[in-house]
Amino acid sequence: MNQLMLSISGADERLLRAFIVRRRSLGTTAMRRITKVGNPVVIVPLTLTLAFHPNPLLSDVGAVAAFSLAFSHLVVHLLKRRVSRPRPRLPVAMGWLIEPEDRFSFPSGHAAAGLSVGLPLFMASSGPVGAVCLVLGLMVGVSRCYLGVHYPFDVLAGWVLAGLTVFGFSLIF
Repeated sequence: MNQLMLSISGADERLLRAFIVRRRSLGTTAMRRITKVGNPVVIVPLTLTLAFHPNPLLSDVGAVAAFSLAFSHLVVHLLKRRVSRPRPRLPVAMGWLIEPEDRFSFPSGHAAAGLSVGLPLFMASSGPVGAVCLVLGLMVGVSRCYLGVHYPFDVLAGWVLAGLTVFGFSLIF
């Protein structure tokens, strides 16, 4: 198990460095904005608006998103405390571009939140609207690596958690 964790950590550090060295000012501005979509003050009101929408299709999507968001948030916090993986340590010149919400990194709550809402919208929509929702949900996770506050494996774990909860709650609603 230790060898697996060392392999993952090494790959994580290399992938994160690949994100960091490609930073550009326009990308930094965009990623700082995109990451805010996963903040509770944005994602919770959006989800509740969908859940209580008068259109039954949107309210069903909102219910899946709300339950997925709540459940994944709970699991994220339990795992963060259990695993206690520290945030990435970056060279001074390439530090974090935002201040992280807490000291633990695994899994990414923003990645889970973005996909917990983006995936149900994608599944219920057709065409470009659904694709935009999915891409935006995924970009929240990507932004966390770009900004230097999560390793790629943290983001992947958040996405997996969101995907499992969305599909599980989709079976119920």
